[in-house]
Amino acid sequence: MTIAPDNPRQGASLLYRAMRDFVQSADDNLPGKFEITKEGIVLDLMTPMKPHELTVLRVRKRLEKVMPEELVAHTGEPDVEDETQGIMRRPDVMVIAEAEMEGEGSFDPRSLVAAVEVVSRSHPDNDWGTKMRDYPLIGVPVYAIFDPRTGTGAVLSDIHPTPDGPRYATRKDFVYGEDVTIAEWTISTAQLPLYAEE
Repeated sequence: MTIAPDNPRQGASLLYRAMRDFVQSADDNLPGKFEITKEGIVLDLMTPMKPHELTVLRVRKRLEKVMPEELVAHTGEPDVEDETQGIMRRPDVMVIAEAEMEGEGSFDPRSLVAAVEVVSRSHPDNDWGTKMRDYPLIGVPVYAIFDPRTGTGAVLSDIHPTPDGPRYATRKDFVYGEDVTIAEWTISTAQLPLYAEE
């Protein structure tokens, strides 16, 4: 016997909460990083590689050198969550006001100034595909992607409506070694590591 809510929105909300409960219980017990997308739960089993983590560290430090003191380039938890859209993500770096970190619960994605992702070798479509769709959908105004596979990246901004939902209207590609502007702040991409060839 199946018990389904009369209201499809309520059903979607119940399903999302069940997925969120699973992700929160599994995070400490299972390897990898769990996130929730429109398609369901995504698991990145990648063990963080030194080039990935070094890129996150250098981007975070470079941003914090040029941003106002009240902003931080935060790495780690909590997640960025929009329950109405059924999406929960954890960017590698979140540019956010330090004041937004007070209290309990997940970050409201609309409180982020920018999200930064470093492409994983094992699952690049997550960063170049589903996150490129999810971040404008939940209102993250700027999304920057650094890709150690190729030494390139892109900064996406200017959310606008499309028939498929909100999307970024502006994309500025860059090559490692160039300066890149994320929101209002320009940092160098020099000396960012690349993944070793397999």
